[in-house]
Amino acid sequence: MALKRLSIKTQAKQELIDITERVQRAVRELGVSAGACVIFVPHTTAAITINEHADPSVKEDILMMLDKLVPAGLRYQHAEGNAHAHIRASLLGHSVTVPIEDGKLALGTWQGIFFCECDGPRQREVWITLI
Repeated sequence: MALKRLSIKTQAKQELIDITERVQRAVRELGVSAGACVIFVPHTTAAITINEHADPSVKEDILMMLDKLVPAGLRYQHAEGNAHAHIRASLLGHSVTVPIEDGKLALGTWQGIFFCECDGPRQREVWITLI
């Protein structure tokens, strides 16, 4: 088992950042040729997801729908004012697992790994565990 931590500086209140190449680089650097790559976000207002990364409009559509599904400014109980960010992160999830074959992430043709900022901008981490 091997662990690598990525540092991510987000720029917006809400954004999806394609980290596919950074995760692939970690797999290469750690020298794992077969197994599983677990990508985990240790934050309650950030998430990780896999989706299409060929067309940037998909990211914008996801962000638009998150705004509609879980709008900011409702009368949430959470006193910090970011309850919507916690809910969005919970809906998206805090980890994904990707198989590793021949030293490469075994993603589908159009798939990419996205760090999802729900309450930025902030300094964040992504933990990559190779098994």
